[in-house]
Amino acid sequence: MSSAPSDLDSQHPPRSVFHHLLGNNLVANITNFTVWFALTFYVYLETRSVFATGMIAGVYLVLTAGSGIWFGSLVDHHLKKTVMLGSSLVSLVFYTLALAAHQLTPKGGLAEVYAPYLWIFIGLTMLGVIAGNIRSIALPTLVTVLIPEPERDKANGLVGMVTGIGFLTTSVISGFLVAWGGMFYTLVFAMAFTALAFAHLLGVGVKEPRAAPHADAPAEPRRVDIAGTLKVIGAVPGLFALILFACFNNFLGGIFMALLDAYGLSLVSVQAWGLLFGFLSTAFILSGIIISKTGLGPNPLRTLLLVNLITWSVCCVFTVQSSIWLLGAGCFVWMLLGPYAEAAEQTTLQKVVPYERQGRVFGFAQSVEQAASPLTAFLIGPLTQFVVIPFMSTGSGADAIGDWFGRGPERGIALVFTLAGVFGVAATLLAFNSKYYRQLVEAYGKGGEDPAPEAGAA
Repeated sequence: MSSAPSDLDSQHPPRSVFHHLLGNNLVANITNFTVWFALTFYVYLETRSVFATGMIAGVYLVLTAGSGIWFGSLVDHHLKKTVMLGSSLVSLVFYTLALAAHQLTPKGGLAEVYAPYLWIFIGLTMLGVIAGNIRSIALPTLVTVLIPEPERDKANGLVGMVTGIGFLTTSVISGFLVAWGGMFYTLVFAMAFTALAFAHLLGVGVKEPRAAPHADAPAEPRRVDIAGTLKVIGAVPGLFALILFACFNNFLGGIFMALLDAYGLSLVSVQAWGLLFGFLSTAFILSGIIISKTGLGPNPLRTLLLVNLITWSVCCVFTVQSSIWLLGAGCFVWMLLGPYAEAAEQTTLQKVVPYERQGRVFGFAQSVEQAASPLTAFLIGPLTQFVVIPFMSTGSGADAIGDWFGRGPERGIALVFTLAGVFGVAATLLAFNSKYYRQLVEAYGKGGEDPAPEAGAA
């Protein structure tokens, strides 16, 4: 894959630019994560409906999956800084519209699960959050441009650390914003900090390469080229399998997006849940620091599967009893190991995928990996609400295991988490022993062709 770009400006070397971009993404992540957390908290507290939170997660994931390929094409065909600026501008517009909808909705209109006011408000808010997702595609491609290949795993660890810092501040901010002023304060906060991120990014100079295709390749039209992207992925043995493995993980991960907040809020207050998540998010920061110092080792794919095996094993037991301490310990392990998995996948793609196609491959991977989660989120909310919760409250599940597992709505949610962990462990063991794993390890060892883009600071 790409080698280290040259330092074109001694006053603003690529590493300095990378750090500015990390800081800018931190502000954007805090803003968008705050809105996402706050919306979920707010809707659950207003409606007390797991069905509603499941639908919110499903809507989010449908939009994420549907936009990934298009976002990837935008990243490949335009300057990365330009699309990041556009991301902030679109978010600002939708947050403004969401605030207007919030203020114009009749009193009590946002507390009715089946009221159109609620879902119009949710839709506008979610579109503002989704617009920020383009940054998660653009930033890894800028890592390829600004950081030498041997150090990219460490840089990807810093990206994970920034995500962790975002979660740390987000969970605390969103919990208190919802407690003090509901979504009104949340959206005012979002508008102010989105504008701040936009203004800062305007002053960051990034000299990006004009990605040149191979000499024997025709010029590419500026469109969503799914066929060409599939050809690039198919040319790397095992790469499709990696994306599908992540897709299956997200199929199970949709359960967490749909149910984790409801489960946590069934145990503690919204303020306590926000503070707990803030503390737990230090695991992201700790993980990012460790990766930035030690890297991922010579085989990032092995690291990816090992952390998956550990996290799904934890998922089997972290809700086995109704304990906020047990839940907190399990979430800490998840957050500690999550950046390893994310950095391992990014490092692999950055090495084996040609630079001029990385945006589309990252976007395609995001779309495919997220495509399974909406199905889970849409199904798991109603399934948990109308099947599993009664099963563990007054049904045969409560009779069979209720004496030690517990009974009631929160124990129904807990049972779903345990079953998800069992399936996750089984899938990871199968992946470890597959031929696709061995093929991709070999492809990573060989690396890809090096277009050697020249980039740095403007």
